[in-house]
Amino acid sequence: MSTDHGASVPEAHRPADAPRADGPGSAESARARLTFPDLPRLELDQLLGQLVDRAQEVMATQGRLRGLLQANQLIITDLTLPVVLRRIVEAARELVGARYAALGVISPAGGLSEFIHIGMPPDAVERIGNLPEGKGLLGALIQDPRPIRLVRIAEDPRSCGFPPGHPPMSSFIGVPIRIRDEIFGNLYLAESTRGAFSAEDEELTTAIAATAAVAVDNARLYASARTRGEWLQASAAITRKLLASPDASTNSEPVHPLQMIAERSREIADADLVTVALPPGDRDAVGELSVDVAVGIGAEQLAGRSLPVDGSLEGQVLLTGEPLRLSRADGDTRLGSVAPAVLDVGPIMVLPLVGSRRVQGVLSAARVRGRTAFTADDLDMAGSFANQGAVAIELAEARAEQQRAAMLDERDRIAADLHDHVIQRLFAAGLSLQSVAMGLGPGPMTDRVLCTVADLDATIGQIRTTIFQLHDIPRTDPAGLRARILAVAAEAAPALGFDPAVRFTGTVDALPTDVTEDLVAVVREALTNVARHARARTAEVDLVVRPDRLVLTVRDDGTGMVHATRRSGLANMQRRAERHGGSFETGAREPSGTVVIWSIPNG
Repeated sequence: MSTDHGASVPEAHRPADAPRADGPGSAESARARLTFPDLPRLELDQLLGQLVDRAQEVMATQGRLRGLLQANQLIITDLTLPVVLRRIVEAARELVGARYAALGVISPAGGLSEFIHIGMPPDAVERIGNLPEGKGLLGALIQDPRPIRLVRIAEDPRSCGFPPGHPPMSSFIGVPIRIRDEIFGNLYLAESTRGAFSAEDEELTTAIAATAAVAVDNARLYASARTRGEWLQASAAITRKLLASPDASTNSEPVHPLQMIAERSREIADADLVTVALPPGDRDAVGELSVDVAVGIGAEQLAGRSLPVDGSLEGQVLLTGEPLRLSRADGDTRLGSVAPAVLDVGPIMVLPLVGSRRVQGVLSAARVRGRTAFTADDLDMAGSFANQGAVAIELAEARAEQQRAAMLDERDRIAADLHDHVIQRLFAAGLSLQSVAMGLGPGPMTDRVLCTVADLDATIGQIRTTIFQLHDIPRTDPAGLRARILAVAAEAAPALGFDPAVRFTGTVDALPTDVTEDLVAVVREALTNVARHARARTAEVDLVVRPDRLVLTVRDDGTGMVHATRRSGLANMQRRAERHGGSFETGAREPSGTVVIWSIPNG
């Protein structure tokens, strides 16, 4: 068998590790195995990066949603409005990542009535002074309640700058808080911790404002229900007070119902000053009101103060019987009983005390300027409660009339007993003593008996005067000579230091008018002289009307007339006597004092 030297070595004789020229172990095969295309690798890197970014976005969104749920839970866990407003601001600031946050409550009169803020250093707040009132950028959101998002506040034409001492602010978000068709307020966020607020931040702020609207509405409804319950409890307490009978066994000083009504109104309505003004007793011509009760700031300056009906808020309510409410009353010239110098009046409501037949008075409640205005619910609930004041007035009048009737009945009974029993017995005793004197004959014993008879006669005259006083009804304008002289004696009592004794004998009230006027003037002048000069302990006025003569005698036990330096009063009394053809005499009284006798012809 021949051998082919050009043939290759058989596979069976090749070493196991010897590479083949064209197999996997060749250089070309190695290069093919270690080299990859660039394009698929880049696409894979991008997909992985996008996946990581999306995962981070999902995690961030999940975190923000979790934060939004926590913020919602934080806001709705309380029903007290001030707490709710504070939590809204805190939750919005934390959720969006703002350095400063605030909530402005819109006033019914425009602008901001409240401004709740966080993030501002206390020293900066003190330097700034007054809180924003709703102008500039804040006012733009009030006038056009749509969200505002700015990268730089200073570049917006609606911005009016910051007051001195205000920290710098750049980015801004403003979102309205809408409760149904009402814009309650606005939520403000400033200075994002990430440099600028995003559209997502705006959406989150809008979402939290929607939750805030629900929470605020619930808080207001809760506050209204609680306040209504307090008004009802106060009404029940006042009713119990009015219906309760005075307890003589208690030593505590009774509280006037109107005082209680004013105090409870100030407490429940959260007012700074409450007044109750009443018209005078004569309602035929009401020209002014008098402040009967005042509670709160400046109350001590208002007690007893009079104010005109014409041109005042209280007078308007008294005449119309319609309540009124003003969100801002500062500078109003119609302010009457609610404008002391120490109170800068802002919101005010004036309520009529409506009785069964007429308006009995006016209740006014005021807050200082800058505080929130009274609401329509406040006006309604306080008005219903204020009518308890009218009930108190009418009940007091009814009780006074009942007591007056009982007093008159008792006076009639006492007067009848005095007339039917005491006077008759004294008269009988006097007749008996006269009979005894006639039997004794002249002598000292007879004189003593006759003196006793004269004393009994004088006592009978004094009892008759007392009977007339019991029948007399006190009046501001006493009619008749008897009543007018008694009124003059009552007027002189404080100056005298005691009540002068007054006696009448004969038909007194049938005298002519000119004589009556002169008699009243003489009695007044005589008692005034006693009070000024006599230093007396007792005084007597004795008017005797006989068919032929009228004699007025005024006696006192003082020091006499030595201290009198002016005699014009005595001259006047003498002229009044001479005008009627009478006489006027003065003299000393034993053992001390003065006697004045004014006498004129009768008929």
